[in-house]
Amino acid sequence: MAETLLEVKSLKNFINGEWLEPNKTTPVVNPATGETVVHVPLSNKDSVNNAVSAAKQAQKEWALVPAPQRAEVLFRVGNLMKERKEKLSQLLTMENGKVIEEARGEVQEGIDMAFYMAGEGRRLFGQTTPSELKDKFAMSVRSPVGVVGIITPWNFPIAIATWKSFPAIVAGNAVVWKPATETPIMAFELAKILEEAGLPKGVMNVVFGSGSEVGDAMVEHDNIRVISFTGSNDTGRNIAGKCGQQLKKVSLEMGGKNAVIVMDDADLDLAVEGILWSAFGTSGQRCTACSRVIVHESIKERLAERLLVEMEKLTIGNGLDESIKVGPIINKAGLEKIKHYIEIGKSEGAKMLAGGYVMDEGDHSKGHYFAPTLFADATADMRIAQEEIFGPVVSLIPVKSFEEAIEVNNGVTYGLSSSIFTADVNRVFKAQRDLDTGIIYVNAGTTGAEIHLPFGGTKGTGNGHRDSGVAALDVFTEWKAVYVDFSGKLQRAQIDVE
Repeated sequence: MAETLLEVKSLKNFINGEWLEPNKTTPVVNPATGETVVHVPLSNKDSVNNAVSAAKQAQKEWALVPAPQRAEVLFRVGNLMKERKEKLSQLLTMENGKVIEEARGEVQEGIDMAFYMAGEGRRLFGQTTPSELKDKFAMSVRSPVGVVGIITPWNFPIAIATWKSFPAIVAGNAVVWKPATETPIMAFELAKILEEAGLPKGVMNVVFGSGSEVGDAMVEHDNIRVISFTGSNDTGRNIAGKCGQQLKKVSLEMGGKNAVIVMDDADLDLAVEGILWSAFGTSGQRCTACSRVIVHESIKERLAERLLVEMEKLTIGNGLDESIKVGPIINKAGLEKIKHYIEIGKSEGAKMLAGGYVMDEGDHSKGHYFAPTLFADATADMRIAQEEIFGPVVSLIPVKSFEEAIEVNNGVTYGLSSSIFTADVNRVFKAQRDLDTGIIYVNAGTTGAEIHLPFGGTKGTGNGHRDSGVAALDVFTEWKAVYVDFSGKLQRAQIDVE
């Protein structure tokens, strides 16, 4: 199937509108089957330099194109993605492993982002304000930064790329993009779509390769003035440090240790649905995945029982099968990390109610599968309740009150997403106020962000910037304050005001 959908056996870099043959490649493996889907280039610093040179030259002309005309390209991109949604979804499942239903949702997110950011081509609002002086006009406008570097992860290989690249493009920047080597096909396909939609050469450049080669070269390049990164905290801190030395703007979206709070008045059936989707969708490999359930002690047994019943119904396997609900883990390293945390949870005294093992027999023998896992009687200070596992593992943490639930939720180093199930409107508004995460859900799980609102978090999740929504434009633009004095004389602000 890969051959008929992809039509190539080896990908190429896309630099200055040309598809360039790689000198060295590595296989991309379908985590559900262990089969090689395609080969991806392992580029070096020279490729990055070429891409940046092309982007810098192209950006000068692209910035002069009126923003509504820049937006027309994104409208065409959105339509092309709609036409190819099913093909893109199947390719995404083959390289990433997520079930086809989720893959379709991710591609739709990219479509939505194309149309949303195309709309910004007729907005890109600044502000006009009254001046404190006579015969003087004051306003602010957005200006492109220049060349933007984006580094995207394997778990959402097309959605996150569109969150970053589309606002950058409509704002008048040029892009150098390093996709994850585990999931390069979406980058290849999106670059083809951008080319077909009429994006001028050099405005989008895709350089495949490792973080240590391509990523570091991008971060250190003087002509890349913004780095937008989604990935691990360790890598994000390293990028932030290097960018800080260069006074380079950096946008980081990193980990999460997200919690669903279930109060004693919650609709338990609804809560169970929300927990299952948040904890085991994408096999728990989401920065917004629920890995903690903070439950009122009076209902903890009932909630655990219902979760166990529904977990038994989860089908696990190759995501191209429409009946499958949970796909594989991305690679063996991911499996080993999850196994390590299972042992930590046991040693800490949490009670394992389900799962906790690698699935490597029968239909699962060639892929990377881990059984959905449920711990009970965890405490807020356990490592399994504090550290990001990035797998289908969730821990139940009993609490005595709403106030304690808020305290436990906030007692981690991350601050991406949180959720509360309750019928009490007063609790809802207190939770909105007191939960310290960048995203809050009420009577829903911790996943399901919509592209017209800002996406990102507090504390160790990031550095204050946001992907998606109008807020994404702040990453890829600079503010200019413009004063037009038509008085015909020198007027000094703050001085000649009498």
